[in-house]
Amino acid sequence: MFGYQGWFGCPGDGSSLDAWEHWFRRGTPPSRTSLRVDMWPDVSELSADERCNTPLMLPNGSPAQLFSAYNPRTVDRHFQWLQDYELPGVFLQRFTVRLDDSTVLGFRDGVARNVRAAAEAHGRVFAIMYDISGHPRDTVVEAVKRDWAYMVDTLRVTESSRYLRHNGRPVVAIWGFGFRDRAPTPEQAADIIDAFRNNPDPRYRVTLLGGIPARWRSLGRDSQTQEGWERVYRSFDIISPWTVGRFRDANGIDRFYTDEVKPDLAEARRLGIDYMPVVFPGFSWHNMNPAAEFNPIPRRGGRFYWHQVERALEAGSTMLYGAMFDEVDEGTAMFKLAPTRDDAPAGVPVVTLDADGERLPSDWYLQLAREAQRRLRDASRSSSVDETNTSAPDDRQHDR
Repeated sequence: MFGYQGWFGCPGDGSSLDAWEHWFRRGTPPSRTSLRVDMWPDVSELSADERCNTPLMLPNGSPAQLFSAYNPRTVDRHFQWLQDYELPGVFLQRFTVRLDDSTVLGFRDGVARNVRAAAEAHGRVFAIMYDISGHPRDTVVEAVKRDWAYMVDTLRVTESSRYLRHNGRPVVAIWGFGFRDRAPTPEQAADIIDAFRNNPDPRYRVTLLGGIPARWRSLGRDSQTQEGWERVYRSFDIISPWTVGRFRDANGIDRFYTDEVKPDLAEARRLGIDYMPVVFPGFSWHNMNPAAEFNPIPRRGGRFYWHQVERALEAGSTMLYGAMFDEVDEGTAMFKLAPTRDDAPAGVPVVTLDADGERLPSDWYLQLAREAQRRLRDASRSSSVDETNTSAPDDRQHDR
């Protein structure tokens, strides 16, 4: 399953925002200095009414173009790609902050409707993932509870035949509890978890996935340390520790999987909960944070991503979270991307697929994700016959 931000908008997209959203810094004119993404989407397949002209120019002198997730044709196209590459679906990110702003709510509801329609049209699945980043502590509990009731009763997402279910219930994910830079207390987290898992009204009960700190077992480094977080982390039905930025190369991946993921899986099995490792292709957020290094976690032509997939399979993982489908902000996007500098705007630092000195097609990471899905499926089938037969073939087969 991919994470799907769906937060990109542009002027004239028909939304209540009617503005550049996430592509450029909010409240500033679009320009090279206000750009806030580190990768550029491949828009060559998009129809004319899906493209938004920017003031930036490609090297050939034509306008650099972007898209809006409020446009149903574009979201449908993204789900067509998921179908084409045999990928099951997405967790739609629903940020709780600013949902009390009617213009923001209108935009996010429109994207949610687009995702539902596209999933149903292309036989994919979707689920809601709440991200509580930036939400004030004093209102986060009520905001999450209120919005889930709204999603069930007004948008009626769980009535979709393509809404993801696991263990007989709709799946909902909450990302952000326990991170050192997030506000909620363990008591607030426990309140929300209980409301989702044990709600008196069965319409609102779910299988709950937690996007939690990578060091959830030890309460170290990225995790808060207050008493109560240990219990919170272990009260989800599925846990998905966040690994983006936790390692930068193959050696770091190997150490992390030895020191963290294998013990994580053992603890999850002991607790009887499911475990969903996060795999990501690389990372860069220089345009969002100009003081940050540009392209600090190179993709290495896909080898960085594939090494994580191999380690996850070897550890016995039965599910994976792909971070992310469309996250060009932090350079983790895996959908179709600008393959060369000729396909990206001139005069701005942007990570294109040839950044590692290799010419790759724009769909390279969708191809890799398809192969990861096939290997994951094969490993899961073989583990049902022989639990010891979970190792994957040699890395060199995919080290091209």
